[in-house]
Amino acid sequence: MKRSPVVSLALCCLLPAASVVAQDAKGPPITPEMQAMMEAFQKAGTPGVEHQKLASLDGTYDLTVKSWHSPDAPPSTDTGTATRKMILGGRVQVEEVTSQMMGQPFNGQGLHGYDNVTGKHWATWNDSMSTGLMVSEGTCDAAQTCTYTGTYHDPVSKKPVTSRMVSRWPDKSTEVLEMYAPGPDGKEAKMMEITYRKRP
Repeated sequence: MKRSPVVSLALCCLLPAASVVAQDAKGPPITPEMQAMMEAFQKAGTPGVEHQKLASLDGTYDLTVKSWHSPDAPPSTDTGTATRKMILGGRVQVEEVTSQMMGQPFNGQGLHGYDNVTGKHWATWNDSMSTGLMVSEGTCDAAQTCTYTGTYHDPVSKKPVTSRMVSRWPDKSTEVLEMYAPGPDGKEAKMMEITYRKRP
């Protein structure tokens, strides 16, 4: 039987306590099933190599943001800054962005992580031009080129839109993030390109 998220969360909190009680010899011994569950939760929550790679990206970046509002028109270009910092004991990275968008002040926040359970990278994004949330999932190769698929709701149609993001590092201090989504004809088109240049 599949365990509900609430039950799993409760077990995650209670099993360490059960271990202490058992070690105190005042409660029932830990069963093999309970021991296996404790080990699984511990493995799921322990930062590893992928989290260390994320931590290496901590710092402040200068941004160049190109936005394509029409596939057959040249992009608009804005500048901004981003800061990245690991939180939650080195498990998740938070990114804060300050920029301009269509002549207006723009602020955004993203979370980046790696799920030990699924073996995939994940990201969320929300900003000052929306009240919604974009959620993405993807994989990275040995060269740290990452490809994500994300979903958000279009403000006009109110329907979910699937986008594709590709992040690559031409050198150790430069990241290029490209975002693609369906254009007016429904075919995939490049919507945005952000170049991150890490400050020394």
